[in-house]
Amino acid sequence: MPRIFDIIEAPDQRPEDLVLRVPQQGWGDIRLGSQLIVGESQSGVFFRDGKALDTMGPGRHTLTTANVPLLINLLGLAFDGESPFKASVYFVNRVDMLDLKWGTPQPVAVRDKDLGMVRLRAFGSYSMKVSDAQRFVAQVVGQRGMYSTREISDWLRGQMVAGFTDLLGETKAGLFDLPALMDELGVALRVKLSESFEQSGITLKQVFVQSISATEETLQAIDERAAMGAIGDMNAYLRFKAARAIGDAAVAAGEGGGGGEGGGLAAGVGLGAGIGMGAGLGGMIAQAMQPAMQPQQQQAAPQSSAPQTKGEVQALIDSLDMRLANGEISESTYGRLIGKWEKRLDEMD
Repeated sequence: MPRIFDIIEAPDQRPEDLVLRVPQQGWGDIRLGSQLIVGESQSGVFFRDGKALDTMGPGRHTLTTANVPLLINLLGLAFDGESPFKASVYFVNRVDMLDLKWGTPQPVAVRDKDLGMVRLRAFGSYSMKVSDAQRFVAQVVGQRGMYSTREISDWLRGQMVAGFTDLLGETKAGLFDLPALMDELGVALRVKLSESFEQSGITLKQVFVQSISATEETLQAIDERAAMGAIGDMNAYLRFKAARAIGDAAVAAGEGGGGGEGGGLAAGVGLGAGIGMGAGLGGMIAQAMQPAMQPQQQQAAPQSSAPQTKGEVQALIDSLDMRLANGEISESTYGRLIGKWEKRLDEMD
C-alpha cells in the first residue's frame, strides 16, 4: 500500500551518493500542504511516469498548487488539500564528486605503429558535478532506469572507458610514446566527453589518466624482440653458442683422457668432429629462423660435419680463449687444442 508522506527529506545522503529516492520503491502518496526539506547541497526532483517534472532547491517548501504546477497539471486532478498525488522524489547530490575511479575491465586491442597489435589496460580518475538535477534525473534515471548510485557509477565509468578507447584509436600513438602523453590524454578525454555528459546534466571537471600498461603477453613479446635486436647477427650468434656447447664436451673429454699422446689425439679428433657438428647445427638453426627474420634472404644450411668457413673456426678459437681466461680449462689443455685450429685458420687464408 502506498505510504502517505507529510514530511519528505533525505538527511542521510552521504557525499558519495549521487541520488536518493523517496520512497525507495514504488510511489508515495504526497498530500498538498506536505513539507519538502531539501539540504544545502541537494536538489529535490519530483518524478512520475518516467519523467522528471518539478525541481526544488535548498530549503523548506510547503507543497501547493503554486510550486508543483507541472505535476498537478499532468495528473489533471482537482485537489482540495486532502487528496494525495502519487510521485517519488529524487534528492540529487550537487557537491563536487572527487576522485571517482575508471578503468578498462578487459584489455583493449589497439594498433601500434611499432608492434603491430597490442592489448592495453588503462586506469585513472575523474571529478564531476551534477549541474542540472532535473536533466540528470530525466536522462539517467528516466531513460536508463538507473535508480542506485552503483548503477549510475557503472554507467559513468563505462562512458569514460568507451571514450578513452576511441581516443586511443584517434591518437595513433605507439605504446612507447604513451607514457609521455598522460596529461594530454586526460585533457583530450575531458574535452571529448564533456558534451555528452552535459546532455545528461553532468559537468565533467577533471580527467586523469594514471596508468597505461600492456598485458603480460605483450610485455613478453617486447622483451623477446629487444633480445633479438641486441643479438644482432643471429647466424653468428647461434654458431658461437653451438660451438661453445660442443666445446664443453670436447674439453671435458680431453682433460679426462690424461696427458698422454693417445689421449690428446683422441681429444683432438673428438673436438674436431664435435665442433664440426656444432657449427653445422648452429647453421641449420639459423637457417630455419632466417625466413621469419629476413623473408627475402634464402641460404642453404651447412651440411658438413666439420668447420667449413673461417667464421666457424674463429668461433671455436674464441670459445677456447674465453675458457682459458675464465679458468675453465688448463693451459696444457688449451695448448694442445688451440694449435690445431690456429693452423687450420692459417690454411684458410
